[in-house]
Order: sequence, then structure tokens, then C-alpha cells
Amino acid sequence: MKMFVVFVILVHVSQHASAVEVDKRDPFVLLPCDFVTDGLDEPSVVWSRYDLNPSTVHQRQQEGDELKDQNQLYSSRTSMKTDALKTGDLSLNLTKLHLSDSGSYTCTVRWFRMGRQRELRVTDIQLQVKVSQHASAVEVYDWDPFVLLPCNFLTDELDKPSVVWSRYDLNPSTVHQRQQEGDELKDQNQLYSSRTSMKTDALETGDLSLNLTKLHLSDSGSYTCTVRGFSRGLKKELRVMDVQLQVKERFPSWAKALLVLLVLGLLVGALLVHFRQYFMSVYQVEVDSGAESVQLPCKTTVHLPKDAKVEWRDGDNRKVHVYQNGSDQPEEQYSNYSGQTKMKRNLLKPGDLSLTLKFPRERDSNTYTCTIYNRERRSLMKKQVELKVKVYQVEVDSGAESVQLPCKTTVHLPKDAKVEWRDRYIINRKVHVYENGSDQPEQQDQVYKDRTEVKKDPLKTGDLSLTLINPTYRDTDIYTCTVYNRKEHILMEKHVELQVKVHQVEVDSGAESVQLPCKTTVHLPEDAKVVWRDRDYWKLHVYQNGSDQPEEQDSDYRGRTEMKRNLQEPGDLSLTLKYPTDWDSKTFICTVYNREGDILMEKQVELKVKVHQVEVDSGAESVQLPCKTTVHLPEDAKVVWRDRDYWKLHVYQNGSDQPEEQDSDYRGRTEMKRNLQEPGDLSLTLKYPTDWDSKTFICTVYNREGDILMEKQVELKVKVHQVEVDSGAESVQLPCKTTVHLPEDAKVVWRDRDYWKLHVYQNGSDQPEEQDSDYRGRTEMKRNLQEPGDLSLTLKYPTDWDSKTFICTVYNREGDILMEKQVELKVKVYQVEVEEGAESVQLPFRTTPDLPEDATVRWVCYEPSYRTVHLYKDRSDQPDKQHQDYKDRTEMKKDLLKTGDLSLTLKHPKETDTGKYRCIVYNKDMWREKRVKLKVKGNIRNRSSSTDPTPLMADQSV
Repeated sequence: MKMFVVFVILVHVSQHASAVEVDKRDPFVLLPCDFVTDGLDEPSVVWSRYDLNPSTVHQRQQEGDELKDQNQLYSSRTSMKTDALKTGDLSLNLTKLHLSDSGSYTCTVRWFRMGRQRELRVTDIQLQVKVSQHASAVEVYDWDPFVLLPCNFLTDELDKPSVVWSRYDLNPSTVHQRQQEGDELKDQNQLYSSRTSMKTDALETGDLSLNLTKLHLSDSGSYTCTVRGFSRGLKKELRVMDVQLQVKERFPSWAKALLVLLVLGLLVGALLVHFRQYFMSVYQVEVDSGAESVQLPCKTTVHLPKDAKVEWRDGDNRKVHVYQNGSDQPEEQYSNYSGQTKMKRNLLKPGDLSLTLKFPRERDSNTYTCTIYNRERRSLMKKQVELKVKVYQVEVDSGAESVQLPCKTTVHLPKDAKVEWRDRYIINRKVHVYENGSDQPEQQDQVYKDRTEVKKDPLKTGDLSLTLINPTYRDTDIYTCTVYNRKEHILMEKHVELQVKVHQVEVDSGAESVQLPCKTTVHLPEDAKVVWRDRDYWKLHVYQNGSDQPEEQDSDYRGRTEMKRNLQEPGDLSLTLKYPTDWDSKTFICTVYNREGDILMEKQVELKVKVHQVEVDSGAESVQLPCKTTVHLPEDAKVVWRDRDYWKLHVYQNGSDQPEEQDSDYRGRTEMKRNLQEPGDLSLTLKYPTDWDSKTFICTVYNREGDILMEKQVELKVKVHQVEVDSGAESVQLPCKTTVHLPEDAKVVWRDRDYWKLHVYQNGSDQPEEQDSDYRGRTEMKRNLQEPGDLSLTLKYPTDWDSKTFICTVYNREGDILMEKQVELKVKVYQVEVEEGAESVQLPFRTTPDLPEDATVRWVCYEPSYRTVHLYKDRSDQPDKQHQDYKDRTEMKKDLLKTGDLSLTLKHPKETDTGKYRCIVYNKDMWREKRVKLKVKGNIRNRSSSTDPTPLMADQSV
């Protein structure tokens, strides 16, 4: 193993999260953190924000503040009490608050034990710095000339600030938007068009009030003022204010209602009854993109009044078409639909209100609403139509000579029409332009030069289809064919989705070769250049002037590729790649160029090299990593087995192993067959595999010149034995057995994942002086272990702190590893449940007796909030260090250090005591802990008659 000594060890990650909210205008905020550090060597505390770099917000040591690594955003704004490390009050004071201070703050305590640093993540605080959301109400009458909706906020802390006034009951919801450059009204709800304004210097002065004119009763609603911007590169959005606007009528509502009922009651009632089947019904229509037109149906048999108004709107509430007083009203129509819609004349008589939408496009997929209003603008009927414009799909193989993107019409197009094909790549590049009776290559994007073609006289025939030559995977996109008239108005538009499929090839790692196919029936010029590249544009193979060009080839592929000669005649440009490995699992591109460097054709091939997988249990005596070949290898071939980090497992050359080239981690653990060239079996035997060996191994064969003759990968998965036990069990066995006879002077060492020694056995006896103090008195092994080969370890009083991976290693006299096995231990957190009203409940923790007299025992509740429940120090309780919630409610047994029974009795448990608890016992040389989950059920049981003083607890010892 690479046993790197880790000097910083994470003791425990106890994420005790709490939230603090504060207003930006407050003078300061206090982030709470409590932890008693007395008894620890060289304690320090660090407050951090891990989303920042550097992450340190504040650091305090025994000598005072240590701020050299402090993030400059907090310079001169943080402080802690001078006696923080003595009292245990590690709270952080933060002043001059900014909105950017919002985030997660972590309080971490660090100290030293036995020369190594340990750290404990005590608490996490989620800080939210807010601007108070103020709500106000404004009342006006509908005859008032305007109303001012107030909002004030200074935006000087934000980059690129903007303000948006919204009504979230509308769609779109934007009432007004202002940026630094001025008003931005493209997303404004048309109900507010030309009726809103803000001061020109609003974002500079902070007066973000909205002026609304020409008031309507429908303006009543909740308006929200929101500020947006960037802070340290992150987008921020702050909801500053809500304003409830009430626009009142000139006359009492009951009077107006009575008047309307008297005049129109019968008519409206009849219409409502007749049209009830139309309310909110959604009719679905589907059409192909590029169709000449589509009809959105809306019909009625009821006679409509002559002054009725018909409005078609889309899902964004934009007006698609307006009909009133016997004619269309184009001035009310949204610009995107100009010239694209049509309704019948005298439509009120037959009752056909259907709308014809010309040349529907993909963007026209929407829900459309047809609404009829009477003179008072009351809705007489409403109907919805959902339109789905389908995009035509074309699929072609990469490497095909060409593909056609269809676009046809039977409509007569004017001679001076312009046809434009575009893709959707970032800026909608021009693919092809036809104008004034001919192609316009100078307008075409360079990517499509000499690769596109349309038929002759497309405007006359109506066939505007585009032929795309040599399509590649990069051409996968949605293409748009648009026809414009002389005034640049759109006459028609159609979308085509092109999918270029990449050919896929699959092969096993270690195969002698694989072919990447690339063929064409087109005759290629003799001076054509063929280049094979990988996805990173490294050149695999170059062929030009009738021969290979190895000097242009990347070194990784040198000697591993081959192409046929005279490739122009059959048109077979396929490439043979020798000894593929999973490094070769990628997309390869074959490109053919003419003399001028223009692309004549291009094809992609996706190669998938499968890695052979081997699975074995940790502790097995050996595992074989297979590597075989039928090819005759030269006698002077060199075989090298490496791991994924390029450490050498085994080297074989000149008929023998080369242990001096082997990495020390694998020395004495590998074996290969002799005379391997004859059978071609290069398999490697790896002894005593552990989960450290779970990785990919590579077998490479080189010739005398160092060229790779073959290469194969094997993925090894070493399964770790898992043991699960309840917290509170008296002991658990970590199994480790072998059938191999071990020498009498063998040394057995059990370690945890942090390399602390649990147990050492040598020379026929235990070696407690080598054992780490955390495990002292808690482990046991059998005697005469060599005979039966049972090296299992018994661990007493396991707690959730022991949930980790343990390693059993056997060494010979020289210190070489004879075997090694891992065991993963999972200790389940102990759970206690009690009803509120019980006299008491016990949180159990039992460990080894005769604990050091200077040990400190500390019970804390760390979730939902961090509180000290009970502190035992200097051989007595410390009630002054206890959180007030637990005053006079806790008790521990006498002689607890002598007996090892650190259980806590909690009297009169309340529902608010529900949470996660932890007990820590420590001094400068020892640390042990246990967690207990307590649930106090709220349904109170009457126990007033009970005389049994025994605390409630489980029937298990811990």
C-alpha cells in the first residue's frame, strides 16, 4: 500500500445546521457556536464559507486572531470574544452587512493530539441577509389621471442592476422593466402598453417607483417590485416590495351592475347558456411546419350583436387578430403576426370566427384564445385552440454523400422573392441564400461553402429543398427555410430537424485490432489527402500522395494504424487500429481534403472498447488478471503490468522477472508464468488483493525498440466484507481468516482507515504499547492464531464512531506483507423513544472501565440546534456550562469514569427534546464518542400514578 502519513485527520463531521435571518440595515449579526475547548492541546477555531476562495472568514487561536488567510470581503468586519476559547462561546460577530454575506458559514474547532492535528465541524449556520419585503396598499379611482406605486432601493452594491415591476396573476407577468440603458419593454404585458413609466435616473437614485396612467378597473391587483443584478459574478434577485393596488369605480358597483342587468340581462343570459359548451374548452390542431396555412376553429350558431368585438390572443396574451365594426383592426395586432392572419368577411352572420394562420412556424406552437366582447367589454364567449406545429425530421448516417432537407410549396412565389436557409447554431448562420434568380455564395457561412445546393428555378417550381453534401455529426441541428418578399416580409417558413447518426463499433480490450469503417462510392482525386483524427484532434493516421505520412501521426498512435493502398479506386478509407484499449473509447473522424484544403467528405465513427472485469473478495489468497494473445511474440519482448496511476506491478523481460523495476506496493505480491511467449499467456497473479487494488490494470507488450505490440486492460473490483451491528452491542467480531500457514514470527496489525492501530500481535502475544489509546482495552484476539489461521478481532462496546473500514495486515520478519484484508463496520445509531410526560429517559453509553481521571465527558444535542446538555469535568458536574433548557433535568451515575458507564438520565422529557445527541469522552491522549437519537412523542400519557422511579431505556447494554 502507499501508506502516506496523513497529518490532518477529520475526527467527525457533525453538521449542526441552523438558520439566521437579518435585515441588511441591521448594525450586526451574531452567528452562534458553542464548544468547550479546555483539555485540548493548542485549540483554535475557524469560521469558513466554502463557496469562497479563500474560504476563511475568521480564525482565532489562543494567542489571538489569526487573519492572514482571511477573505478580504470580511476585512475589518468580523470579531470574536477575547476569551472565546476559554469560555467555549465561539460565536462570530459580523458587521456592515451586505446582501452578498448570505451563505453557509461553518464553525470548526481544531487541536492537536499525539502530534497530529484533529478537527471537529461543530456547526453550520445558514445566513440570509434580506431587504425587508414591505407591503403597502394604494387606492385610486378610475377617473384619476395616474397612480404612483412606491419602491425604494439603492442598487450601488450590484453590477448591471435592473428593476422589474410584475403582476404574477397575468401572463406575461411583466408590467415594466428598466435597465441601466433605459426601459426594456419587449416582454411587457400588452395591457400596460404606453401606460407605464419610471424616472430616468431611477437606478442611480434608488427611487424605483412606477407611474401608471389611464387607469382601468382591471389594473387592481398585487404589484411586485424586484431588483436584479450580479454580485461577485453570481446572479442575485431581491423582491423589494409588494403593492396592493385597488382601482375603484366612479359609481357604486351595485348600481352599475343593476343598470347592466336591466339593459342586457336577457341577451347576456341567453348567450351564456348557449355558449356554455365553449367555456375553457381546448381544441387541438396539429400541422406540419411549412404548410401554407392552418385554421384555428371557432364557431357559433348564435346571432352576435353588430358591435361585438372579436379578439384572438396567443398564450403570451399578445393580440394575434382583432375584428370590430365589420373590419379587421391591424393597428391592434402584435407585429409578429402582421400579414399572417385572416378572418372571413361579415363573419357575425354565419357565426364563423375561425382564424386562418398562414405559413405556420415552429414558434407558432401555442394556445390561442378567441374571445367575443360586447360594447361594455364583457365577454360573451371564449374558446381556446391549442396549435402544435410539427418539425419535419430527417435522419442520415455520418459519411453519407448528401442529404436533402425538404421544403416545398404550391403557392405562387414572386420572382423577386428571397430564399434563405439558416441553422440554429448560436447566431443562426446562413446555410444557403437564393436571390435574384441565382445562389449568393458570398452571403453563405464559411462552414457550408461548396456543401449546399438547391434545384434550378426553385421559385417557379416551388421546390425550395436544400441538398447538404457530406453531412457530419456537427450538422445535427434544426434548419429553417424562409421566403421573403421585396419588403423583407416573411411569405413562408419551414423547419427541418436533421439528425446525423454516428456509426458505432464495439470491441474487447486486448483484441488484436479493430476496423473503423469509412467508405464512399465517389471517385476521389489522386492528390486527395485522408486524415483520421480523434475527438481531441490528435492525428491517428494521414494518407497522401499514395502513401502514409507517419511524421504527421501523433506518437500515441504510431505503429498502431494501417490503411489499404490505392484507396481511391475502391473508395475504402477504413482504418485498422491495433490493440485497442479503453483509452481509445472515443469518436474518430475521417476527413478527405482536396488539393486546396476543402473538405470533400467527412465521417465519424464512435469506438467503444470494453474492459474485462474481474471481481474478488478482499482477503482472498490471490486473483488472476487475464491477458492472452494468439500472436507470436518476439523472445526479447518486454511485458509491463501497470495500474491506472502508472505504478509498475510486474515487469518481465529477457526470460525473467525484473523485481527492481517493480513498485514497492506490489513487491512479493505478483507472479507470471515462464516461457510466456509460446502459449501467449501474459496473465498476472496478484496475491492478497484489497480494496486498494480496486482499479484498472494495463498489460503492455513492447518490442526491442519500445514500440507497443499489444495492450489490454483489466478492471479489478475487490469486494470489502461488511459487518453491521447495533450501537449498544457488547462486542462485534471483525473477521479475517486464512488457510495459509503463517510463520511463527509473523506480525499481525489491525488498523483503522486513518492508520490508528487497533491491535498488534507479535511473538505469540499482544503488544498493547503499540495500540492507539482510543482502542485500548477494547480489542481481543485468539492465542496461537497461526495454527487455525483465524486472525479475527473482537471489538468491544462499538459505537457509531467506529463505523469505518478496518484493515488486517500480516507481515513477515522482513516487514513484507504476507496478506491483507479489509472489513467495513457499520454501527447503527442507537434510537430511544419515549412519551412526553414520562418521569425520565436514559441515553445509554457504556465503554471500557477505568477511564483517565482527567477525562472530560460532554453530552450535547447537535440537531436541530447545538446545545450543551451535560458537562462532567475535573471529576464533577459543571452545571454552569449547561444550556438553560436542561437545567436541573440531567444526571449521570457516580464513579462514571471508573465503571465506564457514561449514560445520561434526562428527566421530564419534552417533545422539544427530540433530536440527535452525542456523548464525547476525551483527554489529551484519548477520544471516544457515541450518538443517540431521541424521539419524544407528543401524545402525553398520564403517568401521575406511577411510582416506579426507574428511567426508561432499552434492554441493552452499550
